[in-house]
Amino acid sequence: MFIKPLTAAAVCLAACIGISGALAAPAGADIAQTAEPIRGVNLGGLFVLEPWITPSLFEEWAHTANTPVVDEWNYCAILGKHECQSRLMRHWGSWVQEQDIATLSDLRINTLRIPLGYWALAPNGSDPYVQGQIPFLEQILNWASKYQMRVILDLHGAPGSQNGFDNSGLRGDIRWTKRPSDVPRTLDALASLARIANQNPSVVAIQAVNEPANWGVSKETITQFYIQAYNTIKSIAPQVAIVFHDAFLPASEWESLVPRNLTDSILDTHIYHMFVDDVIRFNADEHIRKACTDGQTIRNFNQRTRTICGEFSLANTDCARWLNGFQKGARWDGTLPGSQPVANGASCHNQENMDAWSDNKRAFMQRFAMAQIQAYEQGTGWIFWNFKTESADSWNYIKLARNGIFPTPPIGRSLNVCPR
Repeated sequence: MFIKPLTAAAVCLAACIGISGALAAPAGADIAQTAEPIRGVNLGGLFVLEPWITPSLFEEWAHTANTPVVDEWNYCAILGKHECQSRLMRHWGSWVQEQDIATLSDLRINTLRIPLGYWALAPNGSDPYVQGQIPFLEQILNWASKYQMRVILDLHGAPGSQNGFDNSGLRGDIRWTKRPSDVPRTLDALASLARIANQNPSVVAIQAVNEPANWGVSKETITQFYIQAYNTIKSIAPQVAIVFHDAFLPASEWESLVPRNLTDSILDTHIYHMFVDDVIRFNADEHIRKACTDGQTIRNFNQRTRTICGEFSLANTDCARWLNGFQKGARWDGTLPGSQPVANGASCHNQENMDAWSDNKRAFMQRFAMAQIQAYEQGTGWIFWNFKTESADSWNYIKLARNGIFPTPPIGRSLNVCPR
């Protein structure tokens, strides 16, 4: 087996945080089978608000018809900067605690993906967003080092919104790259992340941008941006890997999305089972088969470029409150405008309440968890969304693992749910 030697910086990085160099090592068929996979969680809902993760922050507008407060942009716009700053400072200081990181370490999670918006890094003074996130980020990075965990810094929100989702900071139209300042400001934000990486050895990768939507930004534009992002980050922090999302393109287009000469790259695909009408109607066995098939796709591309599933969950319904957007309903029970229930009598009642799950549902969730981590470890690994939630249990890794739904340690390669 031939493995290209790591750079001195990469060797030091892996040694300093006491874990395998799975992110620092180059791509290749052998590496994917020998280095410890990424086994991670996202710290979502912290620096980029999502109403369904922390509904308590949005509860005061829950019954206000046609409220504009559907995302962080409008949260701050309505509250004003002073009040928004006050509330978010409290949130940043409480949503992720050292005990959370210690618990994740005990559960044998080795990687944290931390989403941030451009406004925390390269703010535009005319935007309603507020700043002050970086000291809280640095505290988490210190905890990551203490518990020997590696970190991926993820630019989750770009100027103008790269996908129109509330998780970009601004729900609605996709305007990213449409204004002359958008890409330069995005690159400035990535440069800030690179400088943070240089000061924090736990940071082993930076994601160029989360989920750019190919229906709002052309594939050619995304690829060109990926090249610019790669050059910007590597010019400042050459030791980190660069993560590129697949832009929701099918696997047949991944080859041309990320140029081969962007070495030390990772392709990120996100796999959910509740946002597509035909998949949400799957029975239990069909959900398991889909997970196993997705693993084969990841394994195949992993031979060319290291490939991870950077977001997934155990939800097989979209019943988490406001998952489809603030004040929006669900496909599952037909309360999402334009949808029909998946079956007669389909209900969201207790779908996200683990304490009310039947033995059959609990058994399915265990099998679904094992199938997914086994499947995704055919590539370079996986990162669950999310580390915790206020009320959506099938998205709450800590609660799921503590209740035996995920195995501890979560070693997918040791499992046999998917055919080998």
